[in-house]
Amino acid sequence: MRVLAGLLLTGAIFASAQGAREPQANAALQAGEADKALVLLNGNGSAQADNLRCRVFYALEQWNRAVSECEQAVKLDGQNSAYHMWLARAVGEKASRASFLTAYGLGKRVRTEFEEAARLDPRNAEALADLGEFYYSAPPVVGGGLDKAEGVAAQLDRFDPVRAHQLRARIAEERKDYGTAEHEWKQALAADSHAAFGWMELAGFYRRRQRWAEMESAVRSGDSAAARDKRAGVAFYDGAALLIQSKQNPALAAKLLQEYLASSSKTEDAPAFEAHVRLARLKDQLGDPAAASRERAAAFALAHEYKPAQDGKH
Repeated sequence: MRVLAGLLLTGAIFASAQGAREPQANAALQAGEADKALVLLNGNGSAQADNLRCRVFYALEQWNRAVSECEQAVKLDGQNSAYHMWLARAVGEKASRASFLTAYGLGKRVRTEFEEAARLDPRNAEALADLGEFYYSAPPVVGGGLDKAEGVAAQLDRFDPVRAHQLRARIAEERKDYGTAEHEWKQALAADSHAAFGWMELAGFYRRRQRWAEMESAVRSGDSAAARDKRAGVAFYDGAALLIQSKQNPALAAKLLQEYLASSSKTEDAPAFEAHVRLARLKDQLGDPAAASRERAAAFALAHEYKPAQDGKH
């Protein structure tokens, strides 16, 4: 009996130690420390650990590995809305890079997983917003439809008006009703307690319409708002991404990335290692190769499996 009790106690201690690593791994993931997160999750076979590994591989743009880990998380805990949402996201990224025939099957699976995430937790605003995005952007043959997206917006109205306005703005853009779209983006900004995010979303609309002066003005407004809101650091990253995509004002884009990397609110949605790589490219563009080299080294130190960081080491 003593031996059995000792084995049970040892097992309980091991399980507790493994579980204690999951919050640490999540903190590392949010900080962009992909290598550290994977080390902390090594050997842990829980659903939460599998989901975290999926998200690390997702950030590293390793879609097959992300799908595999998210599938395992769902297998272990099929009632978790967030696990289905992340599986849908990973399958969606894989589908976007697949052949037409393969993408067709994967697209239907994306819809199924997002719908299941929304069914399991009708107040999971992230999953609903993703489902709405799928509906307005996917062809009807895999289950897309603007009317379905409008239904999701109506659901979001009840508890997340910001996302509801954003979804309606996207639907209006899809219909080429740009006046309504701009109005909805501004409504989302007015409803958002973190104005920095609203400004960057509005700037994204101006980028898509090639209204460059208004885009840069919105980015600068978002920069000022983020500087006053310690929880809105990722808005710096979003603004830099818009400027980079539109090939506008690289100096301002570099400033925003530096502000993001110095902030205390980094997130997996804007991986720090990716920010370092983007900043390295901007530093090269601005004629500062030494700074570019430092940024590439910083990216590689955080995520040696991230291919753009690897490219910088050769």
